[in-house]
Amino acid sequence: MTHNPAARVMDAASVDAAINSRMSARAFLPDPVPRATIEHLLELASRAPSGTNTQPWKVYVLNGACRDGLVQKVCAAHDALRADPSLAAEYREEYDYYPEKWVSPYIDRRRENGWSLYGLLGITKGDKDKMHAQHQRNFRFFDAPVGLMFTLDRIMGRGSLVDYGMFLQTIMVAARAHGLHTCPQAAWNGFARIILPHIGAGDNEMLVCGMALGYADPDAPVNGFHTPREPVGSFTTWLE
Repeated sequence: MTHNPAARVMDAASVDAAINSRMSARAFLPDPVPRATIEHLLELASRAPSGTNTQPWKVYVLNGACRDGLVQKVCAAHDALRADPSLAAEYREEYDYYPEKWVSPYIDRRRENGWSLYGLLGITKGDKDKMHAQHQRNFRFFDAPVGLMFTLDRIMGRGSLVDYGMFLQTIMVAARAHGLHTCPQAAWNGFARIILPHIGAGDNEMLVCGMALGYADPDAPVNGFHTPREPVGSFTTWLE
């Protein structure tokens, strides 16, 4: 492909719409996503930038029986972990996605997000059964027909996770251009010891995250949930 640095995006409004309409969908329709569409999204995402063009991403696309088998395994482990919390030592994330100690303003945003979502779903504080069931929706890919698993060679540095974030975002924005929605999921990370053998990943691979891909259910109340964003002025310093 030949690139023209002078080329212009003629329909900027559509690009803006794809970015602004991206959300973490938590209810999907069963409608299948054509393989050609998924390949196209991944081809677009391959143009994401990476340090010295290392392109550190590796993707596993789960459909059909492979997807369903992983759902069954991880849901069973999730249930077992609830029944016996001492099993937590067996299900540890390989890298810290969240901080060991939460401080403001991050903990405030996290709580607002969690209770706003649970409120929409009718889950009250202390309702552990409903919380568990909702959390397990992650491990069913929120009923999306396609599950994606992303891995990284352990030899790579932390900078590759920055590259990976740009790769994932490109998939999610490109999906919107094709009428699809996604939900990036770090919830899978603790179950890597189940996931990596299931997908045939090598011993050198680390699970980065999972992602649900499909057509969002427009009638599901949970998909009406949109997280707030801080105004530009709160996180930007202008220097002249």
